[in-house]
Amino acid sequence: MSFVDQVAVVTGGASGIGEATAKLLAARGARVVVADVTEEAGARVVAEINAGGGAATFHRVDVSDAASAQGLVDAALSTYGGLHLAANIAGVGQPPSRLHDMDVAVWDRIMDIDLKGVWLCMKAQLSHFLAHGGGSIVNMASGAGLKATPGQPAYAAAKAGVIALSQQAALEYARDGIRVNAVAPGLIASPAVAALPEEVRAQYAAGQPSGQLGRPVDVAHTVAWLLSDDAAFVSGMTHLVDGAWFQR
Repeated sequence: MSFVDQVAVVTGGASGIGEATAKLLAARGARVVVADVTEEAGARVVAEINAGGGAATFHRVDVSDAASAQGLVDAALSTYGGLHLAANIAGVGQPPSRLHDMDVAVWDRIMDIDLKGVWLCMKAQLSHFLAHGGGSIVNMASGAGLKATPGQPAYAAAKAGVIALSQQAALEYARDGIRVNAVAPGLIASPAVAALPEEVRAQYAAGQPSGQLGRPVDVAHTVAWLLSDDAAFVSGMTHLVDGAWFQR
């Protein structure tokens, strides 16, 4: 699963699953544009990749802004001369809430980043891939987009939208040499989960069939496989990475 001579953009690349994905792609030869709104953390990830012999650069992106999403593609082209792979991982979680109690501003923020942000990034990426012979995209969904999760109405709706959007794009662009897939993680030991109280983390882990949370790198390996030529005939799929959580 080599990515030598390929250029990748990874949104949400400054932490968690995005960071693990950026580092894995770079370790396998890709030149990576690490994209995030958090500049300091993004610079750290880039420094660690480059210190390990990889090739990476940081680009600040607000995925909810169309010009910023297009600017990310432009940055890949100006820095590395091409773009072949895209992992749209940037997203935000939802404070637990029942639907009728949700604040409109919270709903709008989640939709802007988790769903609209994926669409805007894909819009820019697809335009480039259409003009340059194809490419591969992986979007970050969630198990919550496939199975109702208490207290997560906006997050679940946004992630279900990511799944539908990925399927739609996979169908529409198959003849253009473009593959689009989604990954649906279960409970992962991400920075957001790590910030929760210990008793909440313990409750989450206890709900896992294995008794433990997944790691960001577990998801990154699936993203990398879907982006690679090893998955050349895989498109329009949503791949669970959940340690059998969905089978409860």
